[in-house]
Amino acid sequence: MKALLCKSFGPPENLVVEDAPDLTPGDNDAIVRVHAAGVNFPDVLIIQNKYQFKPELPFSAGGECSGVVESVGAKVKNVKPGDKVIAFTGWGAFAQQVRADSRALIPMPPEMDFVTGASFVMTYATSYHALKDRAALKSGETLLVLGASGGVGLAAIEIGKALGARVIAAASTAEKLAVCKDHGADELINYNGEDLKARLKELTGGKGVDVVYDPVGGDYSEPALRSMAWRGRFLVIGFANGEIPKIPLNLALLKGCAIVGVFWGDYAKREPMNNLMDLRALLGWLKDGKLRPHIAGTYPLERGAEAIRQLMDRKVSGKLVITPQE
Repeated sequence: MKALLCKSFGPPENLVVEDAPDLTPGDNDAIVRVHAAGVNFPDVLIIQNKYQFKPELPFSAGGECSGVVESVGAKVKNVKPGDKVIAFTGWGAFAQQVRADSRALIPMPPEMDFVTGASFVMTYATSYHALKDRAALKSGETLLVLGASGGVGLAAIEIGKALGARVIAAASTAEKLAVCKDHGADELINYNGEDLKARLKELTGGKGVDVVYDPVGGDYSEPALRSMAWRGRFLVIGFANGEIPKIPLNLALLKGCAIVGVFWGDYAKREPMNNLMDLRALLGWLKDGKLRPHIAGTYPLERGAEAIRQLMDRKVSGKLVITPQE
């Protein structure tokens, strides 16, 4: 098989496409022929040795993919060769084959294509867990989404609307905000040209926002926290900006608000039945047309590094997908 390999930690340009040995399953494993693999922010970090998981070199990045089961281990009962599945592996999916724990595989709905399968679950499940579980977002509340044109940001907009919230989308360009508007955002803020705190005060009549969804970090986290309503919930999703903000904790005291961490990967492992119910709800919304994954582009394996660079430089609205079989 061919794989997009990280042989030395560094930028995406260090990655190389090379032949690698075909994989064999352990007792509880399945070998999946990868048809599509979603590009996510952890992929940017893991190739630079900046992620919490640190695989040994050489390895392929890519933690989310869809494909067809090729072979299974001796103890596997839940899937069989030929099944179409969605897999989460931490890394390894930017290759023509990936080894996955069969117990964590998700059957693909018959109507779902591989590109959608590889780009749907991680972003939407993260945002659903954040907004429905961690924030308990209620109909009529106001939700602010930072970095709103990214994969998780657009998912948060759509889920926020499905839950009945008024959604304010903040992004860095007019083009990105147009995508947010198309996916249901009620209000738009260009934080490169507008004062975030002043604009939020104007849009909420001084009340503030009930929930902040922050996958970005950096300079906008603190003004967003200062714009919280009483009993608001500030969701810490990630740090795509590259900077982990140092928040004055007295703000949480003064606002009577909660700063809430969101780590969907660990939630899925620790609470698999709750995660399964979340996925059922999301797939139902997808079938009903309430959710519309935005695929910004697909890239063959040979251009996989280019896709990761596009995400790293924050030039992407929605999701990018690598297609290893092309």
